[in-house]
Amino acid sequence: MCNGSIMDKLISFALPLMLSGILQLMFNAVDIVVVGHFTGKQALAAVGSTTALINVFTNLFIGISLGANVLAARFFASGREKEMSDTVHTAILLALISGILMAGIGVISAKGALLLMGTPDNVIAQSTLYMRIYFLGMPFFMLYNYGAAILRAVGDTKRPLLFLVISGCANALLDLILVIGFHLGVAGVATATITAQMISCILVLLCLYRTDSCYQLRFSKLKIKKVYLLQIFQVGIPAGIQSTVINFSNALLQSSVNSFGDTAMAGYTAANNILGFLYMSVNSITQACMSFTSQNYGAGKSKRMDKVLIDCIILSVVITSILGVSAYGFGPELLKIYTEDAKVIQCGMEILLYTTVTYFLCGLMDLFPGALRGMGHSAVPMILSVIGTVGTRIVWIFWIFPAHHSLDILFISYPASWIITIIMQVICYYFVRKKVHRDMQRQV
Repeated sequence: MCNGSIMDKLISFALPLMLSGILQLMFNAVDIVVVGHFTGKQALAAVGSTTALINVFTNLFIGISLGANVLAARFFASGREKEMSDTVHTAILLALISGILMAGIGVISAKGALLLMGTPDNVIAQSTLYMRIYFLGMPFFMLYNYGAAILRAVGDTKRPLLFLVISGCANALLDLILVIGFHLGVAGVATATITAQMISCILVLLCLYRTDSCYQLRFSKLKIKKVYLLQIFQVGIPAGIQSTVINFSNALLQSSVNSFGDTAMAGYTAANNILGFLYMSVNSITQACMSFTSQNYGAGKSKRMDKVLIDCIILSVVITSILGVSAYGFGPELLKIYTEDAKVIQCGMEILLYTTVTYFLCGLMDLFPGALRGMGHSAVPMILSVIGTVGTRIVWIFWIFPAHHSLDILFISYPASWIITIIMQVICYYFVRKKVHRDMQRQV
């Protein structure tokens, strides 16, 4: 990451990461496709109604894994092997504790949270069942994500991809067996998902255990060391809060969609899953930007950090523009994968109209905070993202949407919030970059 051409290394790093994210989404996509075709519209709405809520619960801890990624990349690039080992063991134990904590919270609060979101009576029982089973797999989910974050920090994105190919195939096979063969409905797809998460978790932990490098995992050495935990939190907590609050705004948006009934809920479920695949393309480039920036920051290469961001912007705009336009152009065909209901497809297309073609804006919005986190600055980008994205959507949902009660008006809030956030993040990046470069020059 610190030498030679940047663009080809970004692509070789980001592509497996993108495919890994897509495969993780496939867990949910296969669930949605199977229940949509073999259980019905209400089951489809039930699975979809939990997505935003699950993200609200989990994204704080997933965001903290970014802190582990940044810290591990910095220690690896600077050859600090003991610090690297301590970071690995602190991060893995943190993942286990947070996974157990999330499992308990999710199981206990599932129904109450869904009721607060206005989930319809004909969907609430299935939604609650799916969410409770899904949360039982949180320890596996967290351990995989933290373990994969460590592998990415050292430049390895291919093995996490392989692990997800294996677990994704298991998930698809179990979906078919449990839903079509045993008629378990939403319970079947949730059970298949947590089983797949367990497989990917075991594989990534074995990978860390068997390595001979400084990021080797030994269960006897699992211990949270305060100095590394605080450094992980310094970057990770603002990232986690940002993701959690943005997903809270998505949960508010989900509750607004719920007001249109189960047909609109099913359309949103399918459209949102398509958007998830676009997000994974954005997120992979953002994580590449963060990892490359962090390693070059650790190596003291300030000019290369600028080049990383420029190349990431080019890569992000090109990829998201192609995928966004394609997603809308082939929207009806893509939505038919999830359901044959014409009204559900119509609702899905209304949503895709305002969210796919403009998705390159979301890519730009995420890149600048990613670069700033790589330099160790995470709090201010978090505040700006919350103000720009969440603030705009809350204003939209509570003041603009009630006066114009339609899906069109509701989802224009996406590009509007992206534009406002980009403007603030660019201004923030300009001033932080000047300070960081000045500090690095003084150290030289």
